[in-house]
Parts: sequence; C-alpha cells; structure tokens
Amino acid sequence: MTHYIYLVRHGEHQDAEHGIDDGPLSPRGQRQAELIADRLSGLPLDAVWHSPLLRAAETARSIAARLPSVDPAPSALLFDCVPTGMDEDTPSAYESFFGSVSEAEVEAGRAQMTDAVGEFLQRRNGEVHEVLITHNFVIAWFVREVLGAPDWRWLTLNQAHCGLSVIAQKQGRPWTLLSHNDLGHLPMELRTGLPDGPPV
Repeated sequence: MTHYIYLVRHGEHQDAEHGIDDGPLSPRGQRQAELIADRLSGLPLDAVWHSPLLRAAETARSIAARLPSVDPAPSALLFDCVPTGMDEDTPSAYESFFGSVSEAEVEAGRAQMTDAVGEFLQRRNGEVHEVLITHNFVIAWFVREVLGAPDWRWLTLNQAHCGLSVIAQKQGRPWTLLSHNDLGHLPMELRTGLPDGPPV
C-alpha cells in the first residue's frame, strides 16, 4: 500500500504581471488548470486540498469540475510563504531576495511549513491519493523535505504553473520523489511561471 501526494502549483493568475499578489486565473491559467485536471482525472483521488488564495481555489475548482466525486477543501497550511531566511549556509546570491522579506514573515513561514509537513507527510492507512494545490515555495519545501536536502535548497526548486510533482511513501519506507515539475500535459505555449523561461 502506498500514500501518493500530487503537488500542483496553481495556474497563472491575471494580476501577476501588475504586481498584485492574488487574483483570478488568466485565460491561460484556466487552460492550464483544465489540462492538469485532465491529467489527474484517471486517479482514484481521496482528497484535494488547496491554498485559500483565489488562484489556487480556482485551480481546485477546475479539477473538481472534471472529478465530481472530489470536494476540494482549503487549508491555511498551503498558503504562499517563505519558510527560511538568510543564514550562514545560504549562498550570498540570494541576499537580494531576502532583503524584502521580514523576520516575522520568515518565522511565520517556518512555523507554517513545520505544521504542513507534520499534517500532510504523515502516513495514512491503505492506498491513498491526495492532491495539494499550492504555491511554488511550498512545493519546493515539500520536495526539499522528501530529499532531505539542506533548508536553503528550496530556493533552487522551481515549479511551472500547473506543473506536477509526485511524492510517495510505501508502508515502512521513507518518502520518495517520483517526479518533479512534470509538464507533459501542457503544450509549450502554456508552460509559464519558471524564472528561466519555458523548458524544452
């Protein structure tokens, strides 16, 4: 028996280019959400959790529209956050990023992700399939946690809009990363959200 978690970054949202933190999905984001919904539609999903932010909630609704047996639920543990700050192990290249993040934000983000790992990476009984629709930094933290990488390494793990990462745990074994930022369901023109541009 295996516990699977499908980590999905929300679709592109309309206000991203204007510097607004949240907003409804853009037309491109709506299409991304429809395609990740199609990708997940053959799975025997037990639960779909999403960040309360609008862009994640709308992505979850697209999945629910194709999977009527699924009732997505919000979780504050999946809010966008910054889980660590600059410390002695963090490469200096990231100093400018952390310059705009307060100590209070980092403290809150660290506490949130500690609770999120405790909640979602707890082994369930039987065969379990769960979807978490959340944000780039949150997914990066989960992947870093599964890999047992140093805390700062979440900064190097990026996910495209509606990219799919899969982690799993077999009974009695540690969590394993099965795939990271899989974009096979998205055509090239819908592969957005990565800092270095679309992958080939």
